[in-house]
Amino acid sequence: MPVRPNILWMVADDHRFAALGSAGDPVVQTPHLDSLAAGGVFFGRNYIMGGNTGAVCVPTRASLLTGANPIRAHLGSRDFASSGNGIPEELPILPELLRGAGYRTYAVGKWHNDKESFARGFAGGRRLFFGGMSNHRMVPLHDYDPTGAYPQSAAAVGQGFSTELFADAAIDFLRGHRGPEPFCLYVAFTAPHDPRMAPPPYATMYDPLRIPQPENFLPEHPFDNGELHVRDEQLAPFPRTVETVRRHIADYYGMITHLDANVGRVLAALRECGHTEDTVVVYTADHGLAVGRHGLFGKQNLYDPSVRVPLILAGPGLPRGRRVEALTQSYDLFPTLCALTGTQVPPTVEGRDLVPLAHGQRPTLHQSAWAMYRDVQRMVTDGRWKLIRYYRSERRRSGTECIQLFDLETDPWEMHDQSPDPAQADRVRALADCLARWQAELGDPLAGAPVLPDG
Repeated sequence: MPVRPNILWMVADDHRFAALGSAGDPVVQTPHLDSLAAGGVFFGRNYIMGGNTGAVCVPTRASLLTGANPIRAHLGSRDFASSGNGIPEELPILPELLRGAGYRTYAVGKWHNDKESFARGFAGGRRLFFGGMSNHRMVPLHDYDPTGAYPQSAAAVGQGFSTELFADAAIDFLRGHRGPEPFCLYVAFTAPHDPRMAPPPYATMYDPLRIPQPENFLPEHPFDNGELHVRDEQLAPFPRTVETVRRHIADYYGMITHLDANVGRVLAALRECGHTEDTVVVYTADHGLAVGRHGLFGKQNLYDPSVRVPLILAGPGLPRGRRVEALTQSYDLFPTLCALTGTQVPPTVEGRDLVPLAHGQRPTLHQSAWAMYRDVQRMVTDGRWKLIRYYRSERRRSGTECIQLFDLETDPWEMHDQSPDPAQADRVRALADCLARWQAELGDPLAGAPVLPDG
């Protein structure tokens, strides 16, 4: 049997696609991630699929881990009354599949899904955080528990900054790994999620006065999007000011550059251990973040800063220095890693293998990408044109809704809604029909609602 590659799979929390030097941001410094992208494949139009909960990371991580859409992957996304973080037992998660195929599976950092699915997937771990967010210097951490219980009483507060603690644990694993079996090391950071409190010197690395004002800055969102007062939107006062937005972006960039430095430490350890050439490295995020775009601060919306996330793959079986602009979705990572490791894809997986796309063997993989947010927003894009549909409570009673249409090629900041233009009526109709097909196919609880507003 041919030697199977190791996997180093890193997941950030709240890292939007555009906040990378390699994505074209002229301010944020991400030299290690930029180097990783230059030595591998950089997927430039990768979208999450969202979910039916304000804690978007729960369904998006479930989808990432299972290769299934969030309505199937996250039990709480099957209706609008459920909560919780469960992944259905009938859906294998990728570490579970690799574990059964002889991989040593090891986890570090955040796990925002149920403990039962974690126990299925991992044979070891350290500095595990079962939760959504915390003070980065006071993270309640567990070491691996073979019983799978992880009682709250057994957690110990980490002594140090979360990003550094997680990177240290990953480095210790790499330096201590022995034996012939390949490894799957899953490292889930809590950065750059708030509280944005990067340690020195990163906390003051970016001068708010030198942060450019976002082109789509607004003091407030121009209409009720159904989720204007969720916790994330309370992180800055209303109305937003340019000064406040610049300060938050400066803090956000400090967190990202600190994260990048620790990713660099993990990659350096991989090189020191002689595993660069036999390890597939993945960097991605669970979702993005507005941080001042469109008058918003959170991820509870379907504009690109929130639903478009980094996806970088590098290592054996992949070309170097390739940028892919075709549409991809995060659940495509599951079958891609199966292809790179020679592991059979289970029938529960809906994502599609990205390897042919990475090698330029086909121009596209998906004709459209889709995303949801609770029972208030839906989105579809064909890569150039993007339709967002809002189900606002006060308008649902009258059977109407709000729609936006953006040309992402000429209007990447999503500032000019073209849906009222009669010349775009056919395009709006086509995208709305495409969205309706997605909703029906995926079992969206809102499938079958009127496709377009009346009148």
